[in-house]
Amino acid sequence: MQAGNTFDAIDVVRAIAVQNEYPNGYDRDLFPHWKDIDGDRCDSRQQVLKRDSISLPQVDPYKCKVIEGDWVSPYDGGQWTDPLDLDIDHVVALKETWDSGAWNWTTAQRQLYANDTSDSRTLLAVTDNVNQSKGDRDPSNWLPPLESYLCTYLGDWISIKARWGLSMDQSEAGRVRNLLAASCAGLRVAAWPVAPGGIMGFSVTTPTTSTTTTTVAPT
Repeated sequence: MQAGNTFDAIDVVRAIAVQNEYPNGYDRDLFPHWKDIDGDRCDSRQQVLKRDSISLPQVDPYKCKVIEGDWVSPYDGGQWTDPLDLDIDHVVALKETWDSGAWNWTTAQRQLYANDTSDSRTLLAVTDNVNQSKGDRDPSNWLPPLESYLCTYLGDWISIKARWGLSMDQSEAGRVRNLLAASCAGLRVAAWPVAPGGIMGFSVTTPTTSTTTTTVAPT
């Protein structure tokens, strides 16, 4: 159930549709990324680098390019000062997003997802080789190596899926539920803003009421 502005993680999982993936036709170019979609002259990569630096980053004001900062990668605890050592990770990878429902979005909607900074869970600055080891895998076959981050990662994963109306496949849903029960009992996740672009997420309800879900707006 919802308490204030948080949800029980298990209720979020229950709200997410469990469906077979749709793997056909994916191309990364279908998700235009590292764009300046809010008109501030900073693309989404630079915005996340600025946001996630734990000190005031050095930024080229003309090109809005982050030159130096201080980052701690949440996936592995790696500490970095050079932005070239960092990838900006789509926590739910673009391929996974396509397979889970974004195949039915417009290119404009996919661009909004690929550059989303309206919810800090969508994009994270992480150690580059750790992100590369993750690839497009879901929690059934990849988890962050820093064990203390596990519950946060799972909470972020299901929040993104629910917010953007994305499904989970059977193995993904089973693994997430088992991990929540075994390692993250009582986990709560913050409520999320409405997804942009007319994309409708899943409604989270208590187990004693019917679970109402909404789907992506017709394209």
